[in-house]
Order: sequence, then C-alpha cells, then structure tokens
Amino acid sequence: MKDVPSIAAIIDGATLEFGSPITFVVGENGSGKSTVVEAIGEQFGLDPRGGRAGITGGNRDLPKSPLGELLTLDLTWAGQSMRRAPREDRQGFFFRAETVIEMNSRFTGVPGYWDVDVEQQSHGEGFMHILETMLTRAGLYIFDEPETAFSFTSTLRFLAILTELAEHGSQVICATHSPLLTATPGSTIIEMTDDGPTLVDWQDLSLVRHWRRFLDEPNSYLRHL
Repeated sequence: MKDVPSIAAIIDGATLEFGSPITFVVGENGSGKSTVVEAIGEQFGLDPRGGRAGITGGNRDLPKSPLGELLTLDLTWAGQSMRRAPREDRQGFFFRAETVIEMNSRFTGVPGYWDVDVEQQSHGEGFMHILETMLTRAGLYIFDEPETAFSFTSTLRFLAILTELAEHGSQVICATHSPLLTATPGSTIIEMTDDGPTLVDWQDLSLVRHWRRFLDEPNSYLRHL
C-alpha cells in the first residue's frame, strides 16, 4: 500500500472528510480510489464483494483488506446509530461494477434484493435494475465505478438517483472516472494524487480537462498513440 502515494498519505495520517451528502473519489487507474471506498465500506460493515449492510453480522466477520484493517471511521451520531442498529434498520449497499455477476448469483431472488436475473438483461439495464431496487431508503451507499455499463443517458439517470438519495438523508461515496457524475450539484470531489487525497473543484479535475480537450480536438491526443 505504501507504493501508492495517496494511500501512503492516508496511512501516515491524512484524513478524508465527507462534509456533503455526496462525495466522489477520482484518480487514475492504480491511484487508490477503489482501495479507499472498499476500506470505508468494510469498516462500516458492508460486504466488499457487494451487498447490503442489513444482514446477519453486518459482514464484519469477512476478512478485511489491508487498508480496511487500519482505517477508522469518525461517524456522525446518525452513522453510529445506524451501525449499532438492529440489522433490519442498518441501511446501506456496496455496489462495485467488477463483482456484479457474482453478486447477481448470490442474491437474485433473495428477500430484500432483486427478483430478476440481471444476466438476462443488457449490461446497463442489469446495473440499473439492481440500483433502482436497492437504493430506496436513506443509508450509506458506496459505489465503485458504477458508470462502466451506462450510456450517457443512463449516467444522467443514475446522477438523478444519487441526488434523490442525498435529499432523503443518505451518505453517498462513489469512486468514478465519470465527468458526468462528478458534476452532481453540491457534491464534494476528492482526487487521489501523488500528494495525497486532495479536494478539487469539478472544472479543475484532470479527467474533466482531458475530456474537454479531447472532444474539442481529438487528433491532439490520437496522433500520439
């Protein structure tokens, strides 16, 4: 973990503050954004493979990642109450794109989850069906690159879902490469950089600057391939 500058900074004492209902964690591949959101989910009791908070044991018996073992959460009163609550009152969900097929095999038809085999749908439709089924009550919701299966329109639809969650008292933390999602009004953006986790405004994000330049003049990038 010390080989990843942003993770090394957290281990050495850098803190992450989630002062708004929606926080996006961005950065290049290998920058540590998925590592961070996974560790937060583990500490709260979410299943890092994907799943709900409200299951027996709260998933706390599962092995944690190295950062998950080290990380501590300074929860609000509401967060502490939810983590200590009876399992039916622990609202939360961890969604990671790379484990959707495994999660679908474990949970399709299980009470409290979705009732449709999403492998019979398109990739994007399956993602959206899971998310619309699971994101119905205020809680802690953690996402790892959920936009990977979405079209432009579907991404905007998911942005609207996140906004509605926030309006109803949820805490949303999302690792993403999407310039659309990170444009969510009122959200906080943390960029994982060589100097550690850094708060960045949307217009100053590297991914936003690169997309703008590419869309304005694709050949400025393509000629270097």
